Amino acid sequence: MKQLSALDAAFLHLETPEMPMHVGALHEFELPAGFKGSFTTALRRHIESRLPIAPGLRRQLAPLPMNLANPAWVSAVPDMKAHIVSVKLPELPRSASAQDEHAALETLVGQLHPQLLDRSRPLWKFHVIEGLRPGPNRARRVALYTQLHHAAVDGQAAVALANAIMDIGPAPRDIELAPKPAKRFRLGTAQLLGGMVRNELRQYTRLAGTLPSSVGALTQMAKQGLGGLADSALDRLRHLVGIRAVGQGGPKVSNLGLAPRTVLNATVSSQRAFAAISLPLVELKLLRRTFDASLNDVVLMVSSGALRRWMEHHRLADGTRLPKASLVAAVPVSVRAAGDGAANNQASMTLIKLGTHLDSAAERIAYVKAASASMKASLGSVKTLMPLDFPSLGLPWLMHNLTQLYGRAKVAEKIPPLANVVISNVPGPAFALYMAGARMLTNYPTSIVVHGMALNITVQTYNNALDVGLMACGQAMPDVALLAQALRDELDALLTLA
Repeated sequence: MKQLSALDAAFLHLETPEMPMHVGALHEFELPAGFKGSFTTALRRHIESRLPIAPGLRRQLAPLPMNLANPAWVSAVPDMKAHIVSVKLPELPRSASAQDEHAALETLVGQLHPQLLDRSRPLWKFHVIEGLRPGPNRARRVALYTQLHHAAVDGQAAVALANAIMDIGPAPRDIELAPKPAKRFRLGTAQLLGGMVRNELRQYTRLAGTLPSSVGALTQMAKQGLGGLADSALDRLRHLVGIRAVGQGGPKVSNLGLAPRTVLNATVSSQRAFAAISLPLVELKLLRRTFDASLNDVVLMVSSGALRRWMEHHRLADGTRLPKASLVAAVPVSVRAAGDGAANNQASMTLIKLGTHLDSAAERIAYVKAASASMKASLGSVKTLMPLDFPSLGLPWLMHNLTQLYGRAKVAEKIPPLANVVISNVPGPAFALYMAGARMLTNYPTSIVVHGMALNITVQTYNNALDVGLMACGQAMPDVALLAQALRDELDALLTLA
């Protein structure tokens, strides 16, 4: 028995039908030449053989009595027929193009994503999507949409899981023999309550020990914030009198302050709209070198321009106002130690302004670089302040009820927003991966949208491409595919500028 940390369990307590809390990806696979039979069956056999080295797939929740505190993980044997299922892609007309098939896959993911995972089983599910047309070499193709609950994995933990179940060649590698996964271990009420009390005492002791460092971090952030706000005010004054903010070493940007209200700052529905696009990594690396920036900075630059293009489209189409202030992105930050492949959440969150209010692409580039530098300067303080675990007595009941109330009362539309969009960058392999002998062609992440931030942009590097997954509330942003195209258009514009 291992009780969930407060951060892991929060994804359980926050989950509602309107806010599914699972992550995953949409993959396309090319099957080996001459493959016969069902890939679903082959995948079930493959995953079952990898269970000894994939502990995150063979554990499930054991709720505490009366939901007093966070549940615990206990060992379980997953039923492969329940966890790996076959789905048929709707049949397309003969005249349909590859783009039409891609759009059909996006639509199907948008329909599957709102389906909550069964909490009486291990918190994962794989959907094998049949019915894709053969590839350019007439090879048979399938797609795979995966669901992994965020209570069990964050982005880095999902990458570690992929390393366990995937291979670097078509022939599956041998794995070290390990004991057969245990059947579910049923704990009595006394054991569950005793474990809860011991864990709560540990958390209170740990919390008391971190208070001095937290106070110091708050003091440092306050000093940086006051200085940043002063610099930001000076930049606005220079802009008013016609002085270019990009001069003298570039602008200084403070990421503190509220975000402008947009259509994205809405109470989300249970509908989802999904779009995916692959961007050549060689082009993004060219921009990185040209603009003397990190790859993450380039992702933010492209996202900034694409969001501005999407908002400009709506301004022309329906008169939606283009915010005069910069949009703000919430950016997850990993606090995971190097080499740590534990199947849990080890991440914090920070804010960064995107410069969407600037018409000039050159000024947006300088603005994003300055905002990124400001974010990195305060990153140490953010990591210190964000605890991964803390006492949870009574927290499940409180968080669950507050989340439901927050959604029903549409609180997200009544309070000033701190951010408009989530933008997450997860590093992945620079080479092709295989599963059950099939070669993975694409790896489009699928992530979470929450009340107040109806759009999530998650990117992951894979085999010389940056695969982008855009998940949005289907009511707040039904045309998310326009934003995907805007990413390609903005990348082209930045390449021309470079």
